[in-house]
Amino acid sequence: MTDLITIDLGICHGKPCIRGLRYPVENILEWLAGGMRIDEILAHYEDLTREDILAALAFAA
Repeated sequence: MTDLITIDLGICHGKPCIRGLRYPVENILEWLAGGMRIDEILAHYEDLTREDILAALAFAA
């Protein structure tokens, strides 16, 4: 799943992001730590997938 995480100096200052989108892994982790459920995140950010969120968790581990 970590192949969904990209690092590009031109996107979000080189922070690890989801699939080259402007969603840093740290944001997803903050949302989850703040109590958002995966389904809530997916409802708010339609271009993210469940696999993206699981990849962010795997990357953080």
